[in-house]
Amino acid sequence: MTIPIGLSTAAVWPQPAGAAFELAAELGYDGVETMIWIDPVSQDVRALGRLSEKTGVPVLAVHAPCLLITQRVWSPDPVVRLRRSVAAARDLGARTVVVHPPFRWQRAYADGFADLVAELEDSSGVAVAVENMFPVRRGVGRGRSVQVSAFRPSIDPTDVGHRNYTLDLSHTAAAGVDALDLARRMGDGLAHVHLADGTGGPKDEHLVPGRGSQPCARVCEDLATAGFGGQVVLEVNTRRARSRDERAEMLAQSLVFARLHLDRPVTW
Repeated sequence: MTIPIGLSTAAVWPQPAGAAFELAAELGYDGVETMIWIDPVSQDVRALGRLSEKTGVPVLAVHAPCLLITQRVWSPDPVVRLRRSVAAARDLGARTVVVHPPFRWQRAYADGFADLVAELEDSSGVAVAVENMFPVRRGVGRGRSVQVSAFRPSIDPTDVGHRNYTLDLSHTAAAGVDALDLARRMGDGLAHVHLADGTGGPKDEHLVPGRGSQPCARVCEDLATAGFGGQVVLEVNTRRARSRDERAEMLAQSLVFARLHLDRPVTW
């Protein structure tokens, strides 16, 4: 089974979504994951559809607007935002919506979150894949730090139990979590992977895979061996790229890494 390899539109930030579609077509990615955020084009489903048609690059997944900076995109109500994300995925032909667990201050949303996710999956046929997150580390003096979770009930969606999960390898690095163990806990529910790397520091780094400490190669090889039926999306940070060519090189290297370890031919 050929595992689709996509490019997150977040990987071209601060460039707009259109730049991701263009680079995905140029480099040979199988599709894109559209991050719904402050870029106006990312919020316009029709505009995304036109980009997909123009470039010939399909939308594999939609990332719901659940970052701190996107709390008012589409609606201040997180239930509405998630429902609109699922509707957008259906309109764009994407089979997956990526969503973060609720923030701890979103009590009503958190209380009904699991039921909402299940209902949306039942009614739409779209997989709503809940993503693992990471804590904030705060200094408390004398070299000590404390980890504080911003998410309810935790950073680990398997603590609740959902049908579908997204495994993010930059987040496992920032959380100090064993990525292979988390993948095993997700089991057959592992539907989507954000492939990136991290060094294990407190920041969410989203490095090119192979440049950090995470078992990116092993995760990919295990997916290929298991006949993984989901998607792998490169969600790497290229914001320090000094030119389009430098950004393209980082994303090309990421694609080569994914193809090599997912047992797919490496093409240039």
